[in-house]
Amino acid sequence: MMMEGLDIRSMTISELENLAVSYGENPYRGTQLFSWFHDKKVEDFDQMTNISKAFRERLGREQSLMPLEIEKVLKSELDGTRKYLFRLFDNNIIESVLMKYKHGNSVCISSQVGCRMGCRFCASTIDGLERNLNPSEMLSQVYNIEKDLGERISNIVVMGSGEPLDNFNNLIRFIELVSHDKGINISQRNITVSTCGIVPKIYELADMGLQITLAISLHASSQEKRREIMPVANKYDLKELLSACRYYFDKTGRRLTFEYSLIKGVNDTDEDALELCTLLAGLNAHINLIPVNPIKERQYRQSDKEAVMSFKNKLEKNGRNVTIRREMGRDINGACGQLRRTYKKE
Repeated sequence: MMMEGLDIRSMTISELENLAVSYGENPYRGTQLFSWFHDKKVEDFDQMTNISKAFRERLGREQSLMPLEIEKVLKSELDGTRKYLFRLFDNNIIESVLMKYKHGNSVCISSQVGCRMGCRFCASTIDGLERNLNPSEMLSQVYNIEKDLGERISNIVVMGSGEPLDNFNNLIRFIELVSHDKGINISQRNITVSTCGIVPKIYELADMGLQITLAISLHASSQEKRREIMPVANKYDLKELLSACRYYFDKTGRRLTFEYSLIKGVNDTDEDALELCTLLAGLNAHINLIPVNPIKERQYRQSDKEAVMSFKNKLEKNGRNVTIRREMGRDINGACGQLRRTYKKE
């Protein structure tokens, strides 16, 4: 059954086949439409040359493509990172980031316009949540960056503006479409979804049997500190969250990533590092340390390099698998939500 209000580029092949039949066309026209949308990445019915003019005209009258337009692109002089501002059909603005690595091109996409989670160190949430993105709007971020770059995208991170699990149904459909073998066919193992910890949805995601990587925005080693910087902790206790993470690993066999933004004087002490080791004991986990991106609306500041290295070394001495995220795009407002907020004020 189609979701209420589902736009045509968010439909599965079977839904498109049913749509074609409802228009008096053969079912295979639905497969052709899917190919045009997700293989050839066309955003105009008139370009679909193997479909009759009458069918194209009717689709144009009755179906919405909800295209994204590239509003602005900033390119880092430091590392080649590109930050994209996209204008949606309703004039809302979202942002995405392209990061170039030796192993391939990775994009970080948004799942919502704004965010309602309220994390104290994040620019995305300052103005609250405007609306969810449709699956096609999430896909279009990837497709438009591929076309602009002229190269294939090999990895997707759903870690831009928004809380992906707060837009659960559209997220799942996005994953199914972007990994479909008749589309751009990105392996689910090359897709990472980041969440601040909506516990019931982690259980639901685990039961779906997807092969994505789940990243938990942890950012604190105790419930008390987590409540201070992440309002979601007032609803879901840290113990509840870690129980859900263990369930996720047991069901999927996929190692979890724990994102930990280091904030000077807040969560970057040796005691925090030791607490974190105890907290994650017995979990098959990777810890990704992130020197927090300072934003002018908040008082939080980045831990200095010595504190970051000391934290990393303490974790490693206790047998934890840990990396420090490479800082990319700092000269182009690399943190989530920064560029969008700046642009809206211009």
